[in-house]
Amino acid sequence: MTEKNILLENIDPTVFFGINNANILLIKNLFPKLKIVARGNAVKVMGDAEEVQVFETKIGKIADYSVEFNQLGEETIIDIVKGKAPLEVKADNLILHGMSGKPIVARTENQQKLVEEFDKNDMLFAIGPAGSGKTYTAIALAVKSLKNKQVRKIILSRPAVEAGEKLGFLPGDMKEKIDPYLQPLYDALEDMIPPLKLKEYIERGTVQIAPLAFMRGRTLNDAVVILDEAQNTTTAQIKMFLTRMGFNSKMIITGDITQIDLPLSQKSGLIDALEILKNVKGISKIEFNVKDIVRHKLVQAIVEAYSKKEKKGVIK
Repeated sequence: MTEKNILLENIDPTVFFGINNANILLIKNLFPKLKIVARGNAVKVMGDAEEVQVFETKIGKIADYSVEFNQLGEETIIDIVKGKAPLEVKADNLILHGMSGKPIVARTENQQKLVEEFDKNDMLFAIGPAGSGKTYTAIALAVKSLKNKQVRKIILSRPAVEAGEKLGFLPGDMKEKIDPYLQPLYDALEDMIPPLKLKEYIERGTVQIAPLAFMRGRTLNDAVVILDEAQNTTTAQIKMFLTRMGFNSKMIITGDITQIDLPLSQKSGLIDALEILKNVKGISKIEFNVKDIVRHKLVQAIVEAYSKKEKKGVIK
């Protein structure tokens, strides 16, 4: 008789065990000679040594599938246990599978370029209009890196400057004041990571979402670090952020230089950084445009209409 405790890393229990524990009950039925007890992300198995070894291999493959695809069904479990390769839904330019196995892909040429440059460079600037998918693609790359254990953390940040609003006029404590600025980052993560797993990641500090001011004094190692809405940083702020970069880390800085909400007298740190760093090796710049906009078709038309007015000097 052999007893083994198996720790299933990165699984989301809701996905892995299934509704009303349907998946683990099926697994138990497929291994009738073994006694299997599951709690959280740990599984204890007892039985014949050879059977236990086979079970450990199969349960690992099932766990890996659930982590990669964010879904797990009866047919997949049976296929893996019986040694068949489960049917995988492939998509062109796939980055990862989001909630319920939804493929998250690079949908435009510049999104694909961001994916390619991420593999080649440690720092990237993704510049372009709202809705072009630059932040969403960046977060997808960060989640993929975390799932593949290439990094230990994801750190997402934004300056708390938006459309003329002031923090002091918003209700609530500091967290409640700041969270509305960070909500777009939460929204993207919720598309890619199961809710319970995301909550666990945030509680453990594996995923950190914070305003730019919280980056001061830190060295960010083993992480994908994303600065969103960088056009609203000052030169001092973006310099502070860029110099936080640590070992085995990648940075993606996103922004739209046509949507600067700083006072008119203050120059955007993003514009400064693009000029100062343009010849530095290891830094890549990807310029998105209206053709990359993947929201409602009217968004592209709106962006183009405003762009025409700005070129004529009507909108300042």
